[in-house]
Amino acid sequence: MKKVVHLISNAHIDPMWQWDWEEGAGCALSTFRVAAELSEKFDGYIFNHNEALLYKWVEEYEPELFERIQRLVKEGRWHIMGGWYVQPDCNMPSGEAFIRQIEAGRKYFEEKFGVKPTTAVNLDSFGHTRGLVQILTKFGYDSYLHTRPAQETCPLESDTYIWVGYDGSSVICHRPSFYGSALGNAVGSIVNEMEKYKDDEVVLAMWGVGNHGGGPSRIDIERIAEFIKEQKEKGVTVLHSTPEKYFEDVRKSGKQLYVHEKDLNYHSVGCYTSQVLVKQKYRELENMYFMTERMCAHAHANGLIEEYPHEELEKALEELLLAQFHDYLPGTCTKPVEETCLQKIYHGLEIVSKLKARAFFNLCKDQEAAKEDAIPILVYNPHPFTVEGDFECEFMMWDQNWTHTFDLPTVYEGDKKLPTQQEKEYSTIPIDWRKKVVFHAELKPMQVTRFDCRFKRVSEKPVPTILTSTTHYIFSTDRLHVTINRKTGLVDSYRVDGVDYLKKGAFSLEVMDDNYDPWGMTVSSFTDSLGNFLLLSDSEAARFSMLKEEIPAVRIIEDGDVRTVVEAVFGYNDSKAVVKYYLPKHSTSIDIKVDVFWNEKQKMLKLNVPGNFEEFDCIGQVAFGLEKLPCTGRENVSQKFLMLEDAKEDKALAVINKGIYGSSVQDGVLKISLVRSASYTAHPLPGRETMPQERHSDYIDQGERTFILRIDAGSKEYIANNVGRKAQVFNEEPMALSYFPPASGTAAIKPALLIDSNPVVEVSCFRLADDGKKYILRLFNPSGVDQIVKIKLPAMDVESCVIVKAREFATYRIDKSGISEF
Repeated sequence: MKKVVHLISNAHIDPMWQWDWEEGAGCALSTFRVAAELSEKFDGYIFNHNEALLYKWVEEYEPELFERIQRLVKEGRWHIMGGWYVQPDCNMPSGEAFIRQIEAGRKYFEEKFGVKPTTAVNLDSFGHTRGLVQILTKFGYDSYLHTRPAQETCPLESDTYIWVGYDGSSVICHRPSFYGSALGNAVGSIVNEMEKYKDDEVVLAMWGVGNHGGGPSRIDIERIAEFIKEQKEKGVTVLHSTPEKYFEDVRKSGKQLYVHEKDLNYHSVGCYTSQVLVKQKYRELENMYFMTERMCAHAHANGLIEEYPHEELEKALEELLLAQFHDYLPGTCTKPVEETCLQKIYHGLEIVSKLKARAFFNLCKDQEAAKEDAIPILVYNPHPFTVEGDFECEFMMWDQNWTHTFDLPTVYEGDKKLPTQQEKEYSTIPIDWRKKVVFHAELKPMQVTRFDCRFKRVSEKPVPTILTSTTHYIFSTDRLHVTINRKTGLVDSYRVDGVDYLKKGAFSLEVMDDNYDPWGMTVSSFTDSLGNFLLLSDSEAARFSMLKEEIPAVRIIEDGDVRTVVEAVFGYNDSKAVVKYYLPKHSTSIDIKVDVFWNEKQKMLKLNVPGNFEEFDCIGQVAFGLEKLPCTGRENVSQKFLMLEDAKEDKALAVINKGIYGSSVQDGVLKISLVRSASYTAHPLPGRETMPQERHSDYIDQGERTFILRIDAGSKEYIANNVGRKAQVFNEEPMALSYFPPASGTAAIKPALLIDSNPVVEVSCFRLADDGKKYILRLFNPSGVDQIVKIKLPAMDVESCVIVKAREFATYRIDKSGISEF
């Protein structure tokens, strides 16, 4: 086979980065307009571009140009590349969120252009999770094009290789040197790529002005035309091409390709933590979106809503997909763009909150009217399995109680009295009127469970009590033992069923040296400690909390039949932190809430979790997979949970989070990355001063940020089999509302979906298909063993057993005729 060089003309356009979306839209319009003119003028030239969002902007704002592009695509002069909605971050979105990114782009390009790309393209994303491979293959992709990470941080034996996923599926990949070229220097870039791959028969060279668009130019196309003639005389074929044609020739060449069986990390490790509020709100939208889909599907399956809200969900989904963009979610955009990103996420949350409420009230239609002496609490479990836990609900009493007595609440399920306690409500009005109750209960799978709250008037509100010593608060149940040091505010013991899982001094807040760069381009870790947050003195803690009198800086703020809550106040320089420990009386997992008042710059804050293990493996959840993470101090990326598995003993520890992605393991301690205060879009360049020295510069994540984690422990099998579902429930909490139902006489509402007691398999998706004819169910088996799952759909009178293969996700279509995999 003679040497063939495939030229991929493109224009890397970030919809937002240093600029907001309006400027990005204008850039797309002008770049596409020029590309269309050049495609029409020069025979043989092909322009490549991806990202449905940009085409949607062209369709809306310049429809005449859009029609030209449609014609050029039919003529083969313009190639739809990649086919996703945007180029997302490729580490932090969940597996299901990646699928929606693909589906939205695919749907748009098939409807508007009649095309379906088979090469996925994420040129500028900062690393790529291994879970992508299975997603790509199951959605019709056979190849993948990316530029990052570079060889220095992600060594590969060859830049053209086979990438193998967790389940054994594979795609052909290529890592070009860069995705573009400088204006007028396209030939130079092409020559460099040809020299780099001089021993390869098939070469890919990307060219075109990028980042803020630009793409092809007349002068570059004319110079390339001359270059093509020169190379032809040398026996080298150089042609304008597409990614698909390049990979087709790679296959034909018969070259033996290197096989890569790992993720593609790392690159810019600061991105796992920068602009953490964006990450938290993204996770919140991701969680609420998929939960709301299930609720709407449940209501629809029972005939409670006539129209499934496809259009409204699609609008919210577009905000979710845009938030995945590789300069949004990683936190590398400017401050105004950060605000736009949050605005769009909040818009998505507003849409799904309304849909969730609509579904909830419909799903309560079979409830009986409230009794005169009780206030009803209705809790919807969005999961197709039983959920046991501590649940919170706030509500108003019938009237204000202006006496100094107190109405003590007790929650009942039918006639069964449940463990109940009242805690401080969110409002601060000093009368007994607004109530916050916490109760321990078991929720029926995927339906509303009814509870009633009754009251007994007592002389005063109960005061928290807990066993103490001069040095520790001691919390103990039949299975759980926790001690909190009154002199440090840290956890000195976390014992489950007689086994210690944490070393002394757990959950310290450590400040690490950092820099101004939000990407973290020049580092692989944040390991230089500057010190720890320390417990404030009683007087300092009282002053910070605006208390009239001193109380201990470590104090019990809630206690009852459900849980004990201990609060501790810490400080570091100009920053403060309030840490709350939630200690349950009916389970063994503890929750930790960290309210950080952060006023540091060029520093990172980590939460230390010292597992009581001599040697251990750290395993993180990633998109449709589990990744064994390095314990070298390097910054790692994962999703909803991390597991520490003891190398010698049968014990494991799980750390579940809401919206935290970065972590590291250093000196045997798991360090959860909470916040880092780099500057906005501060890009280091050799030999240049980055930060202005004549003015104040804004820094990221200044002020109050809140982090919530759950710690669970047990045998390796217990943690491995249960942590996925537990993390999903922690992130997609059941909806509790005090609501007086109308007693409409609606027939009993059936669950839409039930999954048997197999705790390993996770439900990734349950929704009505776009055609409105069938329901779509997606299951994921993270384990290394095939799992048998019994599926019931009572609302449709359908029942079946399926086998979900090891480390695979499987998708099913369901209607009244049965279940079929596709």
